[in-house]
Amino acid sequence: MGIPKQGVVIAIDGPAGTGKSSVTRHLADELGFIHIDTGALYRAVAYLVLQKKGSDELAIRIARDTHLEFHRVPEKNPANRILANSQDITDFIRTPEVSMLASRVSAIPEVRAALLGLQRRMGCSGNTILEGRDIGTVIFPDADVKFFLTACVEERAKRRLAELEAAGADAPSFEEVKNQIIERDQGDSTRAVAPLKKAKEAIEVDTSKMTLDEVVEHMKKQVLKKMPALKGKR
Repeated sequence: MGIPKQGVVIAIDGPAGTGKSSVTRHLADELGFIHIDTGALYRAVAYLVLQKKGSDELAIRIARDTHLEFHRVPEKNPANRILANSQDITDFIRTPEVSMLASRVSAIPEVRAALLGLQRRMGCSGNTILEGRDIGTVIFPDADVKFFLTACVEERAKRRLAELEAAGADAPSFEEVKNQIIERDQGDSTRAVAPLKKAKEAIEVDTSKMTLDEVVEHMKKQVLKKMPALKGKR
């Protein structure tokens, strides 16, 4: 890969609404790992494109020229904040419009190429957990532990709707959210560049009927089974 790993790398992939972000955040806290939300990088690019009503060409320039970084701010929710050229844009990147554009932006080869090196550098910086759609297949094919989260479409739509309502957004109907998820799944899994798919050696976890704590505990056990040296380390 060209960049030596400075610690253990855990890859968590899966479609939207399976609980990746919450699970990754809590698992990172449990293990004392750095949480890297790669999807937020594409959302950040999409948000900046929307702000300027730009095109795919602008998305490529933004991905290449914008300084993106994560900061942990414990007193804020979420605590894992993303900054674009030092501006915190975390609270603006979870709207339905940004979600749909992020799916399109992430299919642009030049955008993916621009962010690929950044994601690898972040992931190689220490003990890290990266979440996304192609972490175990493209970004870190040599990840030490790989997971692939799934859930039924109805449960994913319910979770996404609750997330939007909690954020105070003008939430669409359940059916609209469900259709958006189906559309995004189709786009993510059929795109020519780095499509969403399960890595051959990834541990699949169906979160449909599991609580967040149950999912985190199950995955933590799997990590410690594969990496027993991590026991007791924080």
